[in-house]
Amino acid sequence: MSRKTSDIGSIPRGDFVSVLTDRLSAIGASVDAPVRDLSTYPANRLAAKLHPHVQFLKVKETVEHSPDMKSYLLEADKAKGTRELAWFSAGQYLSVALSVGGQRLCRPYSIASAPGDTREGVYRITVKRVEGGLASGYILDNWAVGTEVTASAPLGEFTYEPLRDAKTVVGVAGGSGITPFRSFARAIVQGDEDFSLILLYGSRTMEDAVFTDEFKAMTKADPRIKIVNVLSEEKKRGCPFGFIDAKRIRHYAPTDEPYSVFLCGPQAMYSFVDKELEKLPLRRKFIRHELFGEYFHPEKNEDYPKEVAESYRVTVRMNGTVQTVDCPSDTTLLRAMEAAGILAPSDCRSGRCGWCRSQLISGDVYVPASVDGRREADKLYGYIHPCCTFPLSDVEIEVPPMPG
Repeated sequence: MSRKTSDIGSIPRGDFVSVLTDRLSAIGASVDAPVRDLSTYPANRLAAKLHPHVQFLKVKETVEHSPDMKSYLLEADKAKGTRELAWFSAGQYLSVALSVGGQRLCRPYSIASAPGDTREGVYRITVKRVEGGLASGYILDNWAVGTEVTASAPLGEFTYEPLRDAKTVVGVAGGSGITPFRSFARAIVQGDEDFSLILLYGSRTMEDAVFTDEFKAMTKADPRIKIVNVLSEEKKRGCPFGFIDAKRIRHYAPTDEPYSVFLCGPQAMYSFVDKELEKLPLRRKFIRHELFGEYFHPEKNEDYPKEVAESYRVTVRMNGTVQTVDCPSDTTLLRAMEAAGILAPSDCRSGRCGWCRSQLISGDVYVPASVDGRREADKLYGYIHPCCTFPLSDVEIEVPPMPG
């Protein structure tokens, strides 16, 4: 019989952490008998195509939107073994592996193309330079036609699900957060998605609003798509001036039927819009957030401790080795490990996917509530996601090794 969340504390910690060991022991004790090549099963062949462990890609084409923003069309690198691109759902992302100045990194980028575009053999990602961003700067300054790219299978749950989401989606996008909505809109036009999209796209000026012409063309091709450019620093006819708040969402949302709100943009946008959404009579299931990348400036949160040292020591246990690194208090444990050359597992870098899940052996940490995607049992038994965890003292953690 399953236990309720409120009963988690009654489970002995030993029972919780020994599940994997018990399973491996049971597998090891099983009969050693010949097994057919599992790759011959149709279901396994399909699974391998849809969920490859890795995809080897190369840049087919680049599109410059501005000096600090480019789109990259990626195709399968057949010479390295990837014969075709894995299918995906509109709204998903790729985790791209990078080697920058001796550091090995992974960064998530939303797929801006539609699922149907994989039939043409391309993914499209759009990269915007982030101030102080190691990965975005490297990509924009170095990627060109022919550049080899190593990426994950499509990942993420920022997708439309008719069993959960309303028939009309009000999209709230900011900056490069427009990319998954381009995928949604193209999928609607191509017939791979069936819902209405009202997109509120926040930009400083019209010059900063990428894909606007494409969206206008798609609104003519399919009446289920509508785009509203909201400008914060330029007054332009036909474009609301200011920010995307509850009043503006209510104005464009349907009044006679339920609607969902999908958000994708920078951290500051989430902080503002989330408070505005509390003013609307929306059920929790109708509010969806995409990953916004790494979390910065935890000190701006009201619940962040007032007295914190500038830096702490982090002892990392991983794959039988022990290494101690410095970690500034405003830097995540994952970024500190990467800066020290420790290749730790990561995908979303936003506290959601659980790929970097590690055990906190000792010390105090701060996890912003807005990105705390841990299970209740993990919180109880001291597991953290280093990608969104900040030190409040010297800490020691046990990190899982990189697969493969």
